[in-house]
Amino acid sequence: MNFCSQCGDKVRFAVPEGDDRPRYLCDACGTIHYQNPRIVAGTLPVSGSKVLLCKRAISPRKGYWTLPAGYMENAESTQQAASRETREEACAEVELANLYTLIDLPHINQVYMIFRAELVGGFSAGPESLEVALFEEHEIPWDELAFMTIERTLKHFYADRPRNEFPLHISMVTPEDRERYFGSA
Repeated sequence: MNFCSQCGDKVRFAVPEGDDRPRYLCDACGTIHYQNPRIVAGTLPVSGSKVLLCKRAISPRKGYWTLPAGYMENAESTQQAASRETREEACAEVELANLYTLIDLPHINQVYMIFRAELVGGFSAGPESLEVALFEEHEIPWDELAFMTIERTLKHFYADRPRNEFPLHISMVTPEDRERYFGSA
């Protein structure tokens, strides 16, 4: 950031008085520009014994499979964001159950919030998906999943399903986890 979005003057990167971390500061108008993590909200849509996955039509990870999820918008709840992303990516309606996975990715300033959901009606590929399909557990394309957060959510689901108990799973993806998942590329 080079210029203040409030007044257009130059900003500097420093620790504001009374704060504990650097922020972009505008000395001209006094604005402190806070940059906070982005929330990725989505669903784990289930129909009977199958899970709905979307093949990404956009970067990053175009051509890889994911759960319907994306960035939360202003003026919506996490549940609204998860349902909207499911409509956008899979043209599907869902009935939300509980928040199922909350995964912190502090190294890229993201928090994933995935809700369990029951698929209601049909589905088709939205503009951000090349393909949308239902998968049994043994059909999941594990080597073609877009993100570690999606793999983690699916593994929790298949471990919890035999007990029919789906508690909230909270975890963190570290830079080392990410490197192991994606390799050094």
